[in-house]
This record gives sequence, C-alpha cells and structure tokens, in this order.
Amino acid sequence: MGEAKSFDISKLAVRDAYIRVKRNDGGAGVDAVSLEVFEEDLENNLYKIWNRMSSGSYFPPPVRTVLIPKPGGTRTLGIPTVADRIAQMTVKLYLEPVLEPVFDVDSYGYRPGKSALDALNATRSRCWQFDWVLDLDIKGFFDNIDHDLMMKAVCFHTDCKWIRLYIERWLKAPAQMKDGTQVARNLGTPQGGVISPLLANLFLHYAFDTWMRRTYPGVPFERYADDIVIHCKSEEQTLSIQRNLKERMTACKLELHPEKTKIAYCKDANRRGNYDTVSFDFLGYTFRPRLSKSRRGQYFVNFSPAISRKAVVRIFGVIRDWQFNSWSPMDLEDLAEFANPAIEGWINYYGRFCPSAMHSLMMHLNRRLVKWAMRKYKRFRFHEKRATYWLGKIAHREPGMFVHWRFGYKPSTGQ
Repeated sequence: MGEAKSFDISKLAVRDAYIRVKRNDGGAGVDAVSLEVFEEDLENNLYKIWNRMSSGSYFPPPVRTVLIPKPGGTRTLGIPTVADRIAQMTVKLYLEPVLEPVFDVDSYGYRPGKSALDALNATRSRCWQFDWVLDLDIKGFFDNIDHDLMMKAVCFHTDCKWIRLYIERWLKAPAQMKDGTQVARNLGTPQGGVISPLLANLFLHYAFDTWMRRTYPGVPFERYADDIVIHCKSEEQTLSIQRNLKERMTACKLELHPEKTKIAYCKDANRRGNYDTVSFDFLGYTFRPRLSKSRRGQYFVNFSPAISRKAVVRIFGVIRDWQFNSWSPMDLEDLAEFANPAIEGWINYYGRFCPSAMHSLMMHLNRRLVKWAMRKYKRFRFHEKRATYWLGKIAHREPGMFVHWRFGYKPSTGQ
C-alpha cells in the first residue's frame, strides 16, 4: 500500500503540465538545467515534483533574474527552473478553470481564447464611438503587487490548501542575481513565472475591472495584463476618472505612472478642436489620425491603428542582428527557412491593421537580402541594381519562398 499523501494531486496533471511547459520552451533557471537535460531522467524528475507537491514538501528554488533592455530602462524577468515551471503549471491547470468564468469580458491578456489582436480590434471600434481615451500605465506593476491583497483574492476563490500554500511560497521565493546573491521579495510576482500572468489578472480583476464596472458602468475599457485603455465621452469625464483611479490604485498599494499615463483625443474628420495629444500606443500599435480611403474612393481622416514606431525600431534591430552579409556560404532557401517564422509572426500581428505601414520594414528586409546577394555572387559585387533585379525575378517566380513576398512585399524588377 502506497504512502498516504497530504494533498490529492493527479500524476496526470503533472505530466500535462510538463507537456505544456515543453511547448512553451524557455531557458534554464538557477540550477542551469535545461529542458533537454531535465528530459534525460524525465520519469524520475516528474515523480519528484509530484511526490513533493503531494506531500506538502515542495519549496520553490530562487528565481533567476534577467534584465531585458527596453526604451528608457530595463525590464526585470524572473526565470524559474524547469521543474518549478512544471509545478507552477500544475497549479495553473487547477486554478485557471475556476477563475476564467469570473474574469471580465474586456480582460484580454494571457487568457485562453483571447488575444492582443482581440483587444486592439475592440479598441479601434470604441475609438470611433468615443472621443477621448485615458491610456493607463501602472508603475512597476508586476514588481509591486501586494502579497497580502494577492492572497486575499486567491483565498476568496479557492479553499484548496495546496494551491494556497504553493502560491504563497512562489510569491515569497527569493530572486537570484547574476552574481549569485539572493534578494528576498516581499512584493510582486516575477514576470517570467508560469503562474504570474494568472495572478496578475486576478489582482487587477479586483483592483481595476470590478471597480470600473461598479463605479463607471457605462465606460468601456480594454485591459491586456497591466496595459489599459479607457474610453470616455468628454475631457471632463476623462480627468475625473483619472483622479479617482489614482486614489483607487493607492488603495490597492499601486501607483499610476505620472508621465506615462496620458489623455488622448481621438481626432478624425468629424471631430473638431485642437488638442496637444491625438495619439497613444497600445500593444505595439499607435492609434492616431490617418488618411484613409473609403469604398467609394474618397479620402478622409480616420482615427486608426498601425504598427508603432517602437515596434518598427525593434524589428529593424532584429533584422540587423541577423547579419545576412556574413551568411554568404548559405543559399537563399536557407535564409528563408531561418527568417520566415519571425517574418510570419510580424505580418500576422502588425499587418492586421494598416498593413501598408509595414512596407518600409519589408523593403528594408529585401535590401538586406540584396546586400547578401552582392556579397555571395561576384557578378553582383558592385551592381546593386542587377542584384535587386535578380532577387525580384526570384520573388515573382517563387513568391512563397519568403513570407513577406507572398503578401506583396517584393523587390522591384524595374519593369
């Protein structure tokens, strides 16, 4: 007869958690154990996780801290070990079905069946209906979540002792810096943790979503994790909501970023008045007045989204880092196989609204391919026009080779 366990956790749930963690990939944690190394003794490793979680003796190791550059500073990511990601996923598989029916319809981030593009589509439609937008930024949200308030929300939705126990332990798990030193945490949940997005959604469900529905029942919003856009009828209403939200965030031990939180006027052909701010960024898109063409061929000013300048600069950087010039031993097909997954992701996401705004990016990519051809083939060494013509002929003959060619972003053949 097997040893009695303190908690009833399914072995199948742990295995399912492993499959999902494997699908998401990710780097090693503080133990330097990659997924490949973990899988060398897979059955034993999965048994250890299940055994310790079931007996109540699972204690998460420190979270490896990684600093990711971003405009104006850095973002701190916390990378758990592979085993810890599986343990977190196990809890998520139990808790998410409990919380999902509770969450707001306009909460889009990290939820099954919802996406950033869904949030952007709703934002676009509501910008046509409402004149004003309050673009919120919560200062260091993931790093400043109050643990007591977080656990209060968790305990309200589940009386499962092991879920409560391990979430509390994950919240308190120390961060390990690059030099090996450990820093105790009494606030926040690390970005990079499997359970963190679910906990973040739960926290903001009460800190923001339910408060908005209760206090301003007729005011629509979109929230993707801690990125929030609120739609208002007037400047006065926008200012009032901003003042009250500042107090609400303080009550929840959070703070609106004073510089990054802003009010924007959704100016178009039918909206009069001159205002300083007529644009805002949301989920990698910039919403602003743009010249559009109606079905009848008439031009008009429309308030709509297109890929943001920040996203363009970031993608330019990725293309530059590919350093095609040094890949002259490779064939064009090899370059396509390498680059296509990224290109397809960019076009599927940033090409959903105003795809013409991606033209300069895709043409830049073509120029990089031309430079590669000039380095690879002696006949093109000092003849950029010939190399461009050659690449254009291939693009028209085999438009499926590169994803962006398929969407019409081809090099010119001069014809």
